[in-house]
Amino acid sequence: MEHNAFTTKSAICYGEVLWDNLPTGRLAGGAPMNVAYHLRKLGIDASLISSVGADAAGKELLSFVSSIGIPTANIQTDAKHATSEVIAEEKANNEMVYTISYPVAWDFITPDKNIKPATDDAFIFGSLSARNEVSKNTLLELLEESNFNVFDVNLREPHYKQATIEQLLDKANLLKLNENEIVILGQWFTTHVAEKDIVLSLIEQFDIAEILITKGAEGGTYYDHTQMLNYAAEKVKVVDTVGSGDSFLAAFLSRKLMGKELESSLHFASKLAGFVTSQKGACPPYDIDEVWAKS
Repeated sequence: MEHNAFTTKSAICYGEVLWDNLPTGRLAGGAPMNVAYHLRKLGIDASLISSVGADAAGKELLSFVSSIGIPTANIQTDAKHATSEVIAEEKANNEMVYTISYPVAWDFITPDKNIKPATDDAFIFGSLSARNEVSKNTLLELLEESNFNVFDVNLREPHYKQATIEQLLDKANLLKLNENEIVILGQWFTTHVAEKDIVLSLIEQFDIAEILITKGAEGGTYYDHTQMLNYAAEKVKVVDTVGSGDSFLAAFLSRKLMGKELESSLHFASKLAGFVTSQKGACPPYDIDEVWAKS
């Protein structure tokens, strides 16, 4: 069952949109675009705030974003800065390492009075889009207006600062990060070493309601003020891991916004992330029945 009709739920994804130059070829990417794509596939009316250059790469990117069903009305065109191009290399354990050029168009996202996050059910953002003051200040303005902030931590050296991450943690209701990022945050903001102790400290310090830690083939763990739930990863033949964490977040968030039970939401999210890992690229075509059939 593919969702052509949306539920009454909506979301905004903020940040980078770019070309990933992968070992296997050139693909459109950026976590906000990936999350928006999957949210829309799953029935959430998601939009994307970003910026591209007034160049051929930017026109191609806008065309691609539109072709996968994401509205482009809130993607700005920057006449001074180029469209983002990223070099991606695959390392051990299928981990992708990215070389991200700076500055690019999405570093200069400017405020738009027509965008009102308070009318949406979720506002999803990452740390990469806060590496430059212009986009960071726009992001901070939007975070003040939104009701439910989903912080997808995305630490890419050298494109982050502890002080900025602290600012963004302070605005987060739901935090999603990987097993390496929780260690870094633990070293910055706590005296703890054990994951659970780090998480509980972050929850208390920053008044974060929920934390999701993705752990690749090991699955992951969900935390809130009262519970910890582990979930298993799907066993699949890996084609590439690009965007698997983004699809997990989108799937979990779609179920949460629809009021689904926590354990089934985690299972569904793991299922979709496994499917995406078994496909080429972060935004493969699919319908929900196909995902469930890949057991």
